[in-house]
Amino acid sequence: MPKIGTLNEKPLHASLKKWYATSEAQFEVKTDGFVIDIVQDNLLVEIQTGNFTSIKKKLKKLVRSHQVRLVYPITYEKWLIKLPKDGKGKSTRRKSPKRGRVEELFYEMVSFPELLANPNFSIEVVMTREEELRKYNENLNWRRRGWGIVERHLLEVVDQILFEESADWLALLPKGIEEFTTKELSDALGINRKLSQKMAYCLRKVDVIELMGKEGRANLYRANI
Repeated sequence: MPKIGTLNEKPLHASLKKWYATSEAQFEVKTDGFVIDIVQDNLLVEIQTGNFTSIKKKLKKLVRSHQVRLVYPITYEKWLIKLPKDGKGKSTRRKSPKRGRVEELFYEMVSFPELLANPNFSIEVVMTREEELRKYNENLNWRRRGWGIVERHLLEVVDQILFEESADWLALLPKGIEEFTTKELSDALGINRKLSQKMAYCLRKVDVIELMGKEGRANLYRANI
């Protein structure tokens, strides 16, 4: 019989649990009114493959009295598999030209940036190779042209980046840049402006960077080295 917390578990989440856990790990452990994905010694490990808003309350309560690590996958390489529309033909498989990068974490981290400064909290980004299974549904959003995501499957973990303290976050800033605007940050890292703004917002909240003033109409930041 499936344990509590695994009844609606998606393949990617289940695969990451098996990949991350040590031989001594315990799964689906009830702690402080919540079910924890993995407990390893005194560390509570939560794996989140979706948005962070849904686990905000859970994490904020757990870090009051426990060491908590959030494991978050970012797809480095992805293969798209489309099931036949009529259910009778052949599936198609192609490689997506997009490549994920660790800075994409900040799209979600804006949900609770204050946790980055909590000594009981750490976050580990795992860069993955995945297959994304898609099925056609004419009622879906036009932007996807009717193709909705059914499941994500883990093929391989290609890298792990652990963030535990300020120095780990500082390492994300481009070398040689002392003062910067979010435009300069996006140009230096090769990311879009929206993401650099979220990155600056989170890092400022936990004093990894500080606001120096203005450069024209843009905020000017400096790293707290």
